Amino acid sequence: MKIILFGAAGFIGTNLTIKLACDSKNEITLVDKSKAFFEPIKKLGLNIRIIESDFSENTNFDSILIGQDVVYHLVSTTVPTTSNKHIADELKANVVTTSCMLDACVRKGINKVIFISSGGTVYGKEVNCPIKENISTDPISSYGIQKVTIEKLLFLYQYLYGLDYRVIRLANPYGPYQRPNGVLGAVTTFTYKALLNEEILVFGDGSVVRDFIFIDDAIRGILNIVNGTNKHRTFNLGCGYGTSIQKVLLTIQKVLGCDMKIIYKEGRKVDVPINYLDISRYEKAYGDLNPISLYVGIKKTADFIKSSYGIEGKMV
Repeated sequence: MKIILFGAAGFIGTNLTIKLACDSKNEITLVDKSKAFFEPIKKLGLNIRIIESDFSENTNFDSILIGQDVVYHLVSTTVPTTSNKHIADELKANVVTTSCMLDACVRKGINKVIFISSGGTVYGKEVNCPIKENISTDPISSYGIQKVTIEKLLFLYQYLYGLDYRVIRLANPYGPYQRPNGVLGAVTTFTYKALLNEEILVFGDGSVVRDFIFIDDAIRGILNIVNGTNKHRTFNLGCGYGTSIQKVLLTIQKVLGCDMKIIYKEGRKVDVPINYLDISRYEKAYGDLNPISLYVGIKKTADFIKSSYGIEGKMV
């Protein structure tokens, strides 16, 4: 199968590529705005093709998509915490550009489009957890609005042109190849800073609850959805239970066996207080997910960080 990933150099794209490359029948093309971003994956010696391209209205999607079967859309030009600062620009960069890509998918006869949406932002603030796929979507960030709008575009293109798709409302993945000094990924970032004995910044009092899923479990779930034939096209994907930031910090401390320098700052309006997903639709279709525990996931993440960045650190 010929598979192309847009935004392939990121955390999810890298892990997806590693898994997809395990099947020698797959012909994998990776697209991102700089070939330099692919250095970590190049070191693995996988049989892949890399295309350097931006993701914009001016991108020549027709030439990039020639001969492809499945498209993974992993691109976002923004993150939840800053997306409300430049709403018009972000909508244009993500929603309008996605429409341009979908037009090209129709022209080039793409079989299926996979969109990684956001289980953490599309539902909004006034929801009861665990959150089911069929409740209303009322995002409180432009990031969430972009995700929902792209989901609706996919529905429209299926209705108009028969373009098949899957939407995966992913919770909060963490683990190997996630940038530990970025603006996403509390578990990975906190683990990295704890290993370096650096200050850990927490917004609020640590009571914010999220659904954290180790990346290997997320990738397994994504591929089950992509390759499945279930009638549903939209799936939540997470652990199915909530974990507070405070518990994340305590678990990191337990895994690493160290004290941590934690600084608490005032909470942010963009942060939903409680968010975790109902994954019963997924498990009814594909069986129990059985995700690994937070303790084991943090240990795996810490091991990867230490080996990748040459960090010494005590482990229990």
